[in-house]
Amino acid sequence: MNRSLVLLSALAAGVPHGAPAQETPGKPASWTLIIGIEATHHVSGPFKEQYYDAVEFASYYVYAHMNGLGGLHVPTALFVASIGGERPGEPKAFHPINDFTGRTPAQIAADLRSWFPPLDAFTDFNPFFRRVAMLVKERGLILAPLNVVLLSDGIMHVPGGGGDMKGENSIARIDLSPLEFVSRSVTVRLLYATPTTAESWKRLIKRKRVRMWTQVGDVMVGWRRQFRPDFPLEKQDDLWKWVADNVDFRVRGGGAF
Repeated sequence: MNRSLVLLSALAAGVPHGAPAQETPGKPASWTLIIGIEATHHVSGPFKEQYYDAVEFASYYVYAHMNGLGGLHVPTALFVASIGGERPGEPKAFHPINDFTGRTPAQIAADLRSWFPPLDAFTDFNPFFRRVAMLVKERGLILAPLNVVLLSDGIMHVPGGGGDMKGENSIARIDLSPLEFVSRSVTVRLLYATPTTAESWKRLIKRKRVRMWTQVGDVMVGWRRQFRPDFPLEKQDDLWKWVADNVDFRVRGGGAF
């Protein structure tokens, strides 16, 4: 059959020319997970005490997603990186899914503490979001839903004016525009913030298509109450349901401008 007849057949079937290929039946839908960890030596507020809790939670979160425990989405691409650096705008390595394959939660936690010790001098979300957008484009992940999970108190620590740029003024300067059209669906999740900071992120950060979910630190530490040391990981139903309800909550609609 020649090319013209193929195009006519496709149009007759209602398939637009140039439309992306459909997912193969029986194959899991593509889903990208990128995790950013704040590892600044002067992390503020409760997160200073919650850094190690956040890293341990991340180890179970990564393991559960990679193995589809409790019905959690299995990522087809996964990367973990530090949000900050020793100097503003410093490029940071994004550890790929290969680095977590076959690892236990304890091994993943040890790796995360080794890769991202709390020694960074700065926390700056804007370079992180730009690097995420670049990574998605370079890896050809633009058709997959993108989930960006931030383990952070949500406070910027970058030099500016008379010192660190902090407070609501700094939150209002967070720029999500690089993520707006990098994927057909983008969700940013901020975990371990204070209630005030979580509300400021939703209220002050300009966005159109990007969906946002925040969870406060006082709730996040509750994951441990769902963990049963005497149960194997595949039987930790309470924990994986807690993750689905409190972290992976499906956010509807975009943001406010």
